[in-house]
Amino acid sequence: WSRNTFQTRAGVIGISMWRTPRCQRASTTAFAIAAASGGSAFAEKKYDPGASDTEIKIGHTVPYSGPASAYGAIGRGHVAFFKRLNDQGGIAGRKINFISLDDGYSAPKTVEVVRQLVEQEKVPETTDVQKTMASMIEQDGATLLFPTSFGYFDPHMLRMAEKYPKVRFAHCGGLWTKGKHPMNTGSYFGYIDEAQYVAGIVAGMTTKSGKLGFVAAKPIPQVLRNINAFTLGAQSVNPKVTTQAIFTGDWALPVKEAEATNSMIAQGVDVVTCHVDSPKVVMETAERAGIFCSGYHCNQAALAPKGYLTGAEWNWLTVYTQHVKDAQSGAPFKNFVRGGLKEGFVKTSPYGAMVPEGARKQADAIKAAMLKDEFEIFKGEIKDNTGKVIIAKGAVMKQTDVALEGMNYLVEGVIGKI
Repeated sequence: WSRNTFQTRAGVIGISMWRTPRCQRASTTAFAIAAASGGSAFAEKKYDPGASDTEIKIGHTVPYSGPASAYGAIGRGHVAFFKRLNDQGGIAGRKINFISLDDGYSAPKTVEVVRQLVEQEKVPETTDVQKTMASMIEQDGATLLFPTSFGYFDPHMLRMAEKYPKVRFAHCGGLWTKGKHPMNTGSYFGYIDEAQYVAGIVAGMTTKSGKLGFVAAKPIPQVLRNINAFTLGAQSVNPKVTTQAIFTGDWALPVKEAEATNSMIAQGVDVVTCHVDSPKVVMETAERAGIFCSGYHCNQAALAPKGYLTGAEWNWLTVYTQHVKDAQSGAPFKNFVRGGLKEGFVKTSPYGAMVPEGARKQADAIKAAMLKDEFEIFKGEIKDNTGKVIIAKGAVMKQTDVALEGMNYLVEGVIGKI
C-alpha cells in the first residue's frame, strides 16, 4: 500500500523530439498548438484533457543532455516562445503551460519522461484527488477506480462515490463500514504485518547490538501495525531487543529517509527496515554503512546484496484481479476485502545468505503456522511503550478484528512517539 500514487491520463498534449527530423518536429509543434487553440476537432466537447478555461498544457521532450544535446537549443527556443506568447495574453485568453523535459536522446529515457507527461502521480490528499477521479470518469470512462492513498478515502472518495453512484471505488487501506459508507465504495488491504512479524524474527536473531530501526512515513494505523508486528516478532526470539521508530512526515522524502537511517546507525542500530513509498534510500544507506536491512513492498535484495535479510512483500495481483473480474462480469462489488499470507495477498522475500540457519528455521515455522491459521500476532499481554496494557493477558485479537485497523499505539520496546 502506498499512499499518494494515483495514475491517470493527465491530459497533456505530447510532443516528442526524440530522433525526429527537424521539419517534422516543427510541424508537429504547430499542429499541437492549433489543435489546442480550439480547432474543429476540439469543438465536439468543451475541452479535451489538458485544457481548461485558463490553461492549455503542452508536453514536450528534447535531448537537453546526451549525444544530441545541441538540439537542446531548440527546446530552449520553444520555452522562450511560449513565455513570450503568455506575456502577450496566451491563446484565446488561455495561458500555455509548456512542460519541456530532457529525454537524453535515449529511447528508454524518452518512454520514462513521456510517462511523466501523460500520467499523474503523487496527487495530494486534497480536493485535487477529487478532480483527478472526476477526470478519470468523465474523460476516460472509468467504471472502477483504485484510489490508493490513505487520505483519499474520507472525504474525497466518499464524495465522488455519491456523485457517481454507478462507478465502483475500491480504496487501499480505508476502513469501509456497512450502513455508514456508500455501497459502491469499499476497501481492500493485506495483512502485511504477518510478513513483518516473520521479518522481525529474522532481525531479532541476526542483530548483534539488539537495536533495530524502523523508518516510517506517517503514524497511521497500517504503519503502526507494521512497526508493532516487526518488533513483536523480534522480541519473540530476543526479548530485550528494541526498535527505534522515526517518522519522516510524508511518503516520499528521500533526504529525510537517509537522515533518519544514518541517525539510527550512529546510535548503534544494526538492522533497519521501513514503511515509505520507496525503500531504496533506506536499503542503500544501510548497505553503505555495512549494517543489515529488511525490505518492504517488493524484494530489494539487489540494492543491498551484502546486508539484505528478507522483507515483507505485497502481491497486489490477487486483489486487483478479483475486483477487475467482478466488474467485468457484473458480480456484486466486494466492499471489504482482506487477506494475508494464506490468501496470497502478501509474502516474504527470500532469505539473504547472511541469515543464520536457526533464524530461517524459526521464521519458517511461524510462517507455516500462519498459513494454517494456527498463529496470532496480537495476543496478550501486550503493553504500549508508555506501560499501558493494550491487550490483556490471555486475550487474543485475530487478524480479522477491525479494531486492529484503528491501531493508535506503539508496543513496549519501540522507542518513538506518535
